Order: sequence, then structure tokens, then C-alpha cells
Amino acid sequence: MNSQAPYPYVSKEEKAIPIDDPSGKWSDLYLLPEWEEEFYNVYTVKKHGKWVMLKALKPQFADNPQYKALLEKEFDVRYNLAHPNIVMVNDLEKVPGVGLAIITDDVYGYSLRRLIDEKRLTPKIIRRLETQLLDAMQYIQENHVSHVPITPETIIFTEYNENLKLTNVGFDQRAYLSEQDTRADIASYGKVINEVLDHLPTSLPKLRRIAKKCESENGYRTVADLQLDMERRSSSQIYIFICCFIVLMACILIWLTI
Repeated sequence: MNSQAPYPYVSKEEKAIPIDDPSGKWSDLYLLPEWEEEFYNVYTVKKHGKWVMLKALKPQFADNPQYKALLEKEFDVRYNLAHPNIVMVNDLEKVPGVGLAIITDDVYGYSLRRLIDEKRLTPKIIRRLETQLLDAMQYIQENHVSHVPITPETIIFTEYNENLKLTNVGFDQRAYLSEQDTRADIASYGKVINEVLDHLPTSLPKLRRIAKKCESENGYRTVADLQLDMERRSSSQIYIFICCFIVLMACILIWLTI
């Protein structure tokens, strides 16, 4: 990639934030407002010429020891997590002009929020939400990680293959998670799916039923229960497809023999 080119997911008119770094280690810093969090800004920057992402405290919180401790704890929790649908954490480092920051792999893609707003949802994205997002949630819960609710802002899809990546996956690790914790996670998943379904041009009643059950008081107790129901839904769709295919082939065969 040309070192002078702007980051692929900001406008060409947007200018990089100046960095005073005589070593030349850091360059081409861009703020990503789309992935902003309550206490944190998210940036992309080149480190030794390679794009990475930064999560750093907003300026008004940067000198507060309490918030610094939260950032460091999040790094400790996330550093040992390794899952293909979770953005990987690589380091905790002071970055010129930004301050102490969690450094992660860069993700070339768009948030689910942006895809909803721009009406760019595809069948593959729906399938990723049914499978990859649930896989990531199961992994997080198996590692007893507490995190903020999953929202369209924290779900990113890579540009070329539309793989799902979760960005905000943990701020604390416990000995165990309560049923209330796991149910809250499932409820946030249902909320995301319901919003996606509200913006689709077609109706998916079985997926809607699952999403509503996620948000109900008598819904799924575990992600495994939710995954099982989702797999039954997928199996039902495959069965219907196979039946339709067989009927179609039979009709063609009859037509050819007439």
C-alpha cells in the first residue's frame, strides 16, 4: 500500500493527525469516530509502516489514574484471548499524540451499524451473525470474560470475505459468570438480530422467533442452547431447499420425457 495513501476507510479528503515522532516509528494517524466508545477513542495508525488500530483514553480521561487502570486491566484480560472472530490485542504502548493505548490488529472493514445505515446487508452477513457471532460469544463466556453489551457498533465485517470481528470483548475476567451475565449477553444478541431484521427487505420468521426468544424473560439460558436452536433452523432451511430441488428436477425430467 502506498505510504502516502489515506487509510482505506476514511474519506480521501480527511487529513492524518500530525505525530511528533522523530524515530519515524509511527505515522498516518487517523481517528475512527465510528468505533468510538464511552471513555475511549479508536484510531488507526502505521507502526513501522504497517496499519494497526489503537484504543486510547479520550483526552478528558487520559490523566485519571482510575481510567488508566481500566485500560491496563482490559489489556490484561484481552491479551490472552485468541479467536478468529475477535480482534486480536498485540501490545500496550505509549503512542505520540495519543498516550497509552491498546494496540490491536487492524480490521479492514465496516461496522454492522454502518452496513445497516447504508442498507448494505447481505445473506452472508446474516449467516455470519448466526454462526460466527455466536461462536465468539461462546468463547468469551467459556473464558468467563465480562464485557459491555454487544451492539452493531462493536461488530465489524471485513471488506473482502465479510468475516465477523468483535472489537469490544472484555474488561474483566472472573472465576465464573452468573446466569444473569450469560442471559444479558444473549439478550443483547437478540436485540442486534431484531434490528437487522427490521432493515431487511424480506421476512425471516424463524430467525425473528429466535431473536425475540433471546430477549424474553423465559428465553435461552446458555449460548449453547441458542446455537442448537439456530442449527435446527438452518437444517430446516436446507431440508426445504433439498425438497424443492428434488421437485424441480422431477418436473424437468417429466417435461423431457413428454
